[in-house]
Amino acid sequence: MKHKPKSLAEVVGNKEAIQKFDSWLKSWDRGVPKKRSTFLYGPPGVGKTASVEALVNDLNMELVERNASDYRTADAVQRFAGLASQYGTLSGKKRLILFDELDGIAGTEDRGGLRTITEVVKSAMCPIVLIANDPYDPRFSTLRNHCLMIEFKRPSAGEVMRHLKKICMREDVAAEESALRFIAQRSGGDVRSAVNDLQALGQGKERLTYDDVSWLAFRDRKEVIFDVLRTIFYSRSCEEAKKAIDMADLDLNMLFEWIYESIPHHLKNPRDLAKGMDALALADLYRGRIRATQNWKLTRYVIDFMTAGVAMSRGKTEPEWVPFRFPERIRMLSKSKSERQMLSSIGMKIRRKCHLSSVRAVKEVIPYLRIIFEDNSEVALGIARWLDLDEDMIEYLAEPTKRAFIPP
Repeated sequence: MKHKPKSLAEVVGNKEAIQKFDSWLKSWDRGVPKKRSTFLYGPPGVGKTASVEALVNDLNMELVERNASDYRTADAVQRFAGLASQYGTLSGKKRLILFDELDGIAGTEDRGGLRTITEVVKSAMCPIVLIANDPYDPRFSTLRNHCLMIEFKRPSAGEVMRHLKKICMREDVAAEESALRFIAQRSGGDVRSAVNDLQALGQGKERLTYDDVSWLAFRDRKEVIFDVLRTIFYSRSCEEAKKAIDMADLDLNMLFEWIYESIPHHLKNPRDLAKGMDALALADLYRGRIRATQNWKLTRYVIDFMTAGVAMSRGKTEPEWVPFRFPERIRMLSKSKSERQMLSSIGMKIRRKCHLSSVRAVKEVIPYLRIIFEDNSEVALGIARWLDLDEDMIEYLAEPTKRAFIPP
């Protein structure tokens, strides 16, 4: 990863744990310590492996690293770490042996690998580091007795956010603070996840806004939404289908859009599709009545028709795997959001000067302004100053080739 820490100074958070690890590793300069191995543990993405690699780089050591889940047998562990833990390096550098993702070796497939790791740790003549998310698996009980236990915790959102800011500065990306705060808070202290999100979202951009990142909240819920839709489309009873509402972490209007988008792909028999669309149409009818009357008691009918009604429409359609699709109507509204915001802003400017509603300004005045801005730059300049339009508003109203009149 491009922004992986090269030095301990670049690791985010866990200063106390890193200092303890640093002190233990440097204690080898004074001889073999009582604990020949250290066990770093904590949730994924908090910097356990990154800290080891960064400190090895700082101290110019040789790192012998393996994923322990790939070394389940005693012979494999002995070949990898047995001799390496007893003898020095050809280059003269000090060596550190790292068993990463140790959780993976604690399964039924383990054929003596964990026992051999324990034996290697007890007699090692060089530092050995073990890493796992959960070190308190019963299988690790003996191994823990021979290790210095160091816990890595989730960094705070503030620490993650400051790290993201530094990356943006290095990449010359102007990021809104609200956007970085959203990524940091959403990561839940998983620095790796936050950096990956930032790299993916900021790729090729000079500016990163909150709107660019806010859809991540939806992505987090996508798998839950897929489970909800599977329950609705493939339930065999009304009660089972209606339970989908309890699983849904989104409002009924958004769920309606998901079902509307997916129904032609999951009810392919024409009769089934017609029944499903009829049920959805009745749900939409009740939605309209709720908006008109504010009678929220009708919500139960919306739920019944859009869940049980759709589920019971399946008759001759054979079950098959079909991917669920993001609602196209929501996607189109999202794409046009910035344009609608611009129209609204210009409409407000017109409203203050012309004493008419911003909605009417958008519908009746802006079309004429576009013609003026395209054909008469002198008049357009005067109107722009009179309405106090900013540069973005003028560029929106004018053709790209007609921007010479933008006021200073």
